[in-house]
Amino acid sequence: MDEHPTLTRAACAAALAGFAPLAVDRTGHRTAAVALAVVDRADGPVLLLTLRPSRMRAHPGQFALPGGGVDPGESPEQAALRELGEELGIVAAESDVLGVLDDFVTRSGYVITPVVVWVGEPTVPITPNPDEVALVFEVTAAELDAEPVIRSLPGESRPLLRWPFRGEQLFAPTAAIIHQFRELVLHGRHTRVADLAQPDFASR
Repeated sequence: MDEHPTLTRAACAAALAGFAPLAVDRTGHRTAAVALAVVDRADGPVLLLTLRPSRMRAHPGQFALPGGGVDPGESPEQAALRELGEELGIVAAESDVLGVLDDFVTRSGYVITPVVVWVGEPTVPITPNPDEVALVFEVTAAELDAEPVIRSLPGESRPLLRWPFRGEQLFAPTAAIIHQFRELVLHGRHTRVADLAQPDFASR
């Protein structure tokens, strides 16, 4: 028996079909979308996670899901697919979008819509854009299912979540989005993450 739940397209689609994502009023906020992109590999599906170059103006050297601002006339789903192509050279269709998670408001003034995209087996190799991506990580289901550490902070009413990944610690918003994805698609839990605290560097 597997120690961790299995990540499959059918289970992921079913979980998202039964989930009611929370949408945030975008008034006064900039809008962005990130892709929770799942790729099929011989050993099982993996979630794509990137590390941003240290020379970038915004969020340099931080872990991130592929994504960026939503252009005028775009939906979050269209923006996530476009960003997958621009950052990683991945061509995915709107039919590959399985659903969205809760909008997440960042300290830097964005409303992020997380879009779940089941890429399947890429038809071409993943090719990171060096201007936006320093490294690409393929997160296994076992790594995705790592138990986060949630603790309170002095003077902060909201808890801080730390998600462990290969000796590093990730924080909100990226860790919060990944945690909600894990809770929903691996465990069927409709866990909300909007109340998680973000560290100071999330605003840079």
